[in-house]
Amino acid sequence: MILKILNSALILFAVFMGAKHGWNMLTAKPEMLEMFGKWNFSKNAVMINGAVTLLASILILFPKTFVWGNFLMAAGILMIICLRLLNKDLKGVAIEIPFLLLNLIIIYLQHPLKSNVL
Repeated sequence: MILKILNSALILFAVFMGAKHGWNMLTAKPEMLEMFGKWNFSKNAVMINGAVTLLASILILFPKTFVWGNFLMAAGILMIICLRLLNKDLKGVAIEIPFLLLNLIIIYLQHPLKSNVL
């Protein structure tokens, strides 16, 4: 029971962070455009990435789409990690790694409302 409560809190945190960053990208906030601009992302590319991140956040909430949402979120984070590694930005990579691990831990713990009946 405690594990389900902890997992629920982790899921809510991941959804909140994904929705926050997704919305910032979708609305083309200057800090997001600056960060992705280093990697030659256009404003439209940043907005599409934001829409995908928002979609991933919503998918995480439902048991049937839980893994797909986490997969999309982890893929986006992994993309940012790889782009930061291209610039040799190890501090930026270190900031992103806990968020990637969060999605992997959440997948391992599974959705708390998932029924165990196959």
